[in-house]
Amino acid sequence: MSVFRYEALEVFLRQQIQTGRYKVGEKLPSVRTLCQQHELSKATVIHALHKLEADQLIYAVPKSGYFVAEVSSDYNTPQKVPTPSIPAQVNVPDLFRDIMSRSAAFDILPSDRSTATAQHLINLNRMIGKASRFHPEQKAHYYDEPKGLVRLRSAIVDLYRQRETSLAAEDLCITSGCQHALFLALMATCQKGDTVAIESPAFYGALQQLEQLGLHVIEISSDPNTGLDLQELADKIQDWPIKACIVTPNFHTPTGSKMPVSNMKALVKLANQHDFYVIEDDIYGELSFHNELCPPLKSVCREGRVILCGSFSKCLSRELRIGWIAGGLLHDKIVQLKLITQLANPQAVQEGLAEFISQGHFKRYVNQRRQQLKEQRDQLIAELRQHWGAHIKFSKPNGGMSCWLELPSHIDTQQSYKALLEKGIVLTPGVLFSAHGLYKNHMRLSFSQPLTERRRAALHLLFQTLLKDQ
Repeated sequence: MSVFRYEALEVFLRQQIQTGRYKVGEKLPSVRTLCQQHELSKATVIHALHKLEADQLIYAVPKSGYFVAEVSSDYNTPQKVPTPSIPAQVNVPDLFRDIMSRSAAFDILPSDRSTATAQHLINLNRMIGKASRFHPEQKAHYYDEPKGLVRLRSAIVDLYRQRETSLAAEDLCITSGCQHALFLALMATCQKGDTVAIESPAFYGALQQLEQLGLHVIEISSDPNTGLDLQELADKIQDWPIKACIVTPNFHTPTGSKMPVSNMKALVKLANQHDFYVIEDDIYGELSFHNELCPPLKSVCREGRVILCGSFSKCLSRELRIGWIAGGLLHDKIVQLKLITQLANPQAVQEGLAEFISQGHFKRYVNQRRQQLKEQRDQLIAELRQHWGAHIKFSKPNGGMSCWLELPSHIDTQQSYKALLEKGIVLTPGVLFSAHGLYKNHMRLSFSQPLTERRRAALHLLFQTLLKDQ
């Protein structure tokens, strides 16, 4: 059986990595060097590298090259769960509203609010305060333009330029957070009764919006490492045409998966072929634990079919409620919908945030936050591995702020919600992440907060309750 030339290079590099010739974090030879050493074309070398990237063996750092990724073999990753072949109407459980009412979306112990002094927030609030004192009468009597402050949009454009994504200030519209941006994107692309594809497990905030808009959902299985199963998507839309597909390519919640660039390009190609829009949730795009810049899906689309949604709530502060949307072909329609649903954003907050970014505070803080989240992830993973590794499976994301856990099949995490709540512990059951009620023996666990002694005790109590029969 003949072997393609890219496959031969892929096998060679895979063996080099697995035998320790190249260590974790070490840079591989450049594309040019590999072309010369193996007498291959640039396209062939890149094809081989993309295959290794898809298998999570390497990762790309723009303008730097490819590096060996950390591969953990001493724990089990959750299995990809088969999804139904037909669409469903969404009915988000009341449990979702209960979790949100307790401010527990990313914390099993919301009563433990011990946090260190955050100088970046002091600086940010100082700049917002200063902006509010500048021409207060003008701000009090006049709305900002619907697209939002030009200076803030330009600052966001600069942030994306650093992630190798070309945008202009006119391409963006400021929103009231990423949730608002996603809602505008769905309103612009769909009408009641239409079908939308979502990666499964899905972000429950998007499911809530789909329910409100009366849309049907077709769930597409998602790999905990590489994200959306593109072949499954291609197969299902043959029978169920869709208007949009919602994805989080960079560190999807709840799994933490990261879509390889080659898969991003394939998804855009599929969208063009089948005439649907891709709604990209880029809320975790700045939170990579490697040095890679994680370009968004928008960066590989030239046709305007990707609607980019983002926010500062996860990478800076939930208090801001400042997000953005780049609507591509539908941008004018989206700006009109923003005008209807919100009218305008607070001017002082936008001015203060723009100043905060321009002075370099945002990038400095994000770099610190990435390191903090990585350390908290490692602490959580170490705790899971040491005490419950024989009974559970869990993802180990390279960015974002949550892990996806699979427990023994007979366990129903939702049934334990009330019992744990009585002990002050708030878990996020897996059923919240599916329109079909899948993932009964799954849960999301966040490392957004430090693993204090109180949280560590709560974690042990949580698993004592869930695994009491093990």
